[in-house]
Amino acid sequence: MADHNSAKIVGKSPLGNGPCYTEAYIGTQKGGLSVFYAEPKRAAGVHVTKRTMSQATERHPGAPLIGLFPDELREDAQETRLRDALKRCSASTRDAAVEFRRTGDLDCVPVIIDGLIEHYVIPEARAKLRSHDDGLRLIEDLAIDSLTMLEIVFLAEEVLQVSIDNEELRPFRTVGDVKRFVAQKLSKSAG
Repeated sequence: MADHNSAKIVGKSPLGNGPCYTEAYIGTQKGGLSVFYAEPKRAAGVHVTKRTMSQATERHPGAPLIGLFPDELREDAQETRLRDALKRCSASTRDAAVEFRRTGDLDCVPVIIDGLIEHYVIPEARAKLRSHDDGLRLIEDLAIDSLTMLEIVFLAEEVLQVSIDNEELRPFRTVGDVKRFVAQKLSKSAG
């Protein structure tokens, strides 16, 4: 306010939902009329303790902040999210997916792929898929169109934590093609 020739308080404005406010002054300054805002002030008798984010999230004050959850809780949360993503799939598919995430065992992949495909095919085709015939044709035998194949791939990417490009889908003709491709993709990313 030292630069003002004259000043008058024209209002108090609250800052957020807290007990602080700022005062607006109107006055003249070199070249015309101006509005000035004073530094925020606290309401009388209010004491605000400011904590940093790390202080607010630490389990033990002063201990290093590693994460919000211990590793065991994070693993349980990941398993819960995985099971939730597969809630409409068979129990054997969910169990195989959890086992794959824990161990990286590629023997789980065929069970997971069968379960993902089974989830998206029409009910009449599910009986064919249960025969575990890798020669089943995706379009002719299981009535899987390109949109359904994309849904299967999106879920497979999430469950298996692998990335599959749309161009890589073109050669898929049978259930066996899908299983072999995913197993090869996973073995390359692991090695």
